Amino acid sequence: MPIQTAKLSEPAVRAFVAAVNAHDREAFHAALAPGATMADDGSDRDLDEWAGREIFDSHGHMEVEKEYADGLALTALYRNDAWGEMRTTWQFTVAGGKVTRFETGQA
Repeated sequence: MPIQTAKLSEPAVRAFVAAVNAHDREAFHAALAPGATMADDGSDRDLDEWAGREIFDSHGHMEVEKEYADGLALTALYRNDAWGEMRTTWQFTVAGGKVTRFETGQA
């Protein structure tokens, strides 16, 4: 059974997931610390370019199945118009209430 976004325990991760699912670029960037970085399937990517392609331009959506590591790691069904649906893992580094880095990949 999916976990409702509002019930995610880490506030910065909750803000990140809510922004992704609302397709809200402003809220997405507000959830990130300045200079935030990310990796997809083990390779560092340009965060703005990746988010544009994988989230906003392709209607990305996260359905969180499980959270662990005090809410800093998720397993989620992720779907978008480009790739369809896949089980993914997400790991977050948070400082000062903002996501400073996230890493995602297929679960």
